[in-house]
Amino acid sequence: MMRRAQPWLGTLVEVTVADETSSEPAMRAAFDVVAEVHHLMSFHDEASDIARLNRAGIGEQIEVHPRTADVLAVALAVAVESEGLFNPFCAPRLVAWEQLPAPASAGPAPDWRARGDALALDGTRVRKNSPSWIDLGGIAKGYAVDAAVDMLRGHGVRAGCVNAGGDLRAFGDIDWPVLLRDARRPELAAWSTQLRDSALATSATYFSRRNNNGETTSALVHGTNGTPLLTEASISVAAPTCMLADALTKVVAASGDDHHPLLARYGASAFVATP
Repeated sequence: MMRRAQPWLGTLVEVTVADETSSEPAMRAAFDVVAEVHHLMSFHDEASDIARLNRAGIGEQIEVHPRTADVLAVALAVAVESEGLFNPFCAPRLVAWEQLPAPASAGPAPDWRARGDALALDGTRVRKNSPSWIDLGGIAKGYAVDAAVDMLRGHGVRAGCVNAGGDLRAFGDIDWPVLLRDARRPELAAWSTQLRDSALATSATYFSRRNNNGETTSALVHGTNGTPLLTEASISVAAPTCMLADALTKVVAASGDDHHPLLARYGASAFVATP
């Protein structure tokens, strides 16, 4: 067993492989693709595809990386299918709450209620149809985990696990132990499970809550009414891919429904840990 960790995506990304033979090139490739996703989809990096889209004018078309196009397509689809509960256009709310920095040279904040048709995808070309700031922070970390797993498999690793701050995916013929935080005391583990050939993502507000001008906010936004989600529970979703698990945690958190119809549609299931 070999394990390595690097800081990416605003968290610590850990790659573990069962095969020690020739695993170093595979692990380097896995971290390289995580770094690529980080740079392509960062809200903070002025050179990222996301920053370029946020600066674009109405009617302008932007060529993005195929990876960015893939994540945008899923993000917009889940936004429509969840009737806006998952809303990748909520960045203006997070900027107002100082959870995200204001995009450089992007002009005044647009309305956070932008709809999925605010951006139109045609392959890797994205047309901006209405004012919007998009943030893929609710889904890109899961995608990066999936991409790292694909890279490990492509290098012949038979079994492994990639964990990006609680968004993780395991593959191969090994049961990987997973500990879930205590919702009241997140420094402690309260639940344990095992993961095999599956992905798990968890969303909670215990680390992102803060006071902003007398209002308690968090890094999670209710996609349809724009209020901060302040639940004391942690929401975990198991799904075939980590990208889907990541996005669906926000749907469950906003709806309060751990049997939301989208879970079954995507072959996923939810576990809500309450204090």
